[in-house]
Amino acid sequence: MSGKPRLHYVNARGRMEPIRWLLAAAGVEFEEAFLETKDDLKKLQTNGDLLFQQVPMVEIDGMKMVQTRAILSYIAGKYNLYGKDLKERALIDMYVEGLADLNELITSNFFQPADKKEEHLATVMDKATTRYFPVYEKVRGHGQDFLVGNKLSRADVQLLEIILLVEESKPDILAKFPLLQSFKAKTSNIPNIKKFLQPGSQRKLPIQEKDIPRLMQIFH
Repeated sequence: MSGKPRLHYVNARGRMEPIRWLLAAAGVEFEEAFLETKDDLKKLQTNGDLLFQQVPMVEIDGMKMVQTRAILSYIAGKYNLYGKDLKERALIDMYVEGLADLNELITSNFFQPADKKEEHLATVMDKATTRYFPVYEKVRGHGQDFLVGNKLSRADVQLLEIILLVEESKPDILAKFPLLQSFKAKTSNIPNIKKFLQPGSQRKLPIQEKDIPRLMQIFH
């Protein structure tokens, strides 16, 4: 093994994407082992590599870590992206949990019936602009470049990820959020993140409708 973290998941965004983002933001090179078939998943399950029988799984520092939030917390702590004390960590967790809720809403749109997708997406976009983004705009209004402690943290990385994700469905989503616009511009130009946003990086493209049956065959 090369010593690089090794990520086990499908070749798609899903629950692994925020882990890819955080590693990239920390400047950590990583390898990926893609699940191509259901048998690939069953092999990991049979070998006992998956504590709860599910991916994502990340091999790092001699551990085979599962559960997305646990993995993200470990990476953030290891690479100094988790605040300087318990109070900052609590704030980071709070902001991240809100973003995770919004991410779940966005992702769930792929699994809506065809005749419900447009209505569901409109509801998601409304919640993004009335419930979630106003919070981060207000926090940015405190005059700091970053959400917590005026230093890059996992909360900033995930906020940028979610902003870009939402913009794929509604490009003008930040029209009423000037401070988030400046946040996006600044954070996107942090060297490690800028590199991850370039074509050819390990950042994954949006899931297409044609991909869903293949993914469903692996996981179900």
